[in-house]
Amino acid sequence: MSRHAQPSEAPATAADMRLDKWLWVARFFKTRGLAADEVEKGRVHVNGQAAKPARSVRVNDLIEIRQPGSVRELLVLGLGAMRGPATVARTLYQETEASIRAQQQAVEARRFGVEPANAQELGRPTKRDRRDLVDWQRWSASVDDE
Repeated sequence: MSRHAQPSEAPATAADMRLDKWLWVARFFKTRGLAADEVEKGRVHVNGQAAKPARSVRVNDLIEIRQPGSVRELLVLGLGAMRGPATVARTLYQETEASIRAQQQAVEARRFGVEPANAQELGRPTKRDRRDLVDWQRWSASVDDE
């Protein structure tokens, strides 16, 4: 009989979890490193306070994530043991009503907003335009040339 130590498995329902790991498991960031970077930059708050990546997240904590164009407020409903499918990840949190309304307003603003491409009257210069510009620069006199 061999007496090898069996690795102990962490319980699936732990009391707390690192913030960067929870953000990764809940699929807000593609990698745990990206989640840690966003937390370090101050874009994630837990219960209204700035957090560090190693901060413990518990059930019923309120997490605020600032992403480009929006701020999401999430209520933690569970802690996952490992990263899984998106359907499972959505069961770990519930977005607040105010956050959902803000998301919908942002979508409407983008939909009815100004198209950036329409702001440009002229596009890129054509070959003929460039030749004319070079020709004009060659024959134009400058005050500095004297």
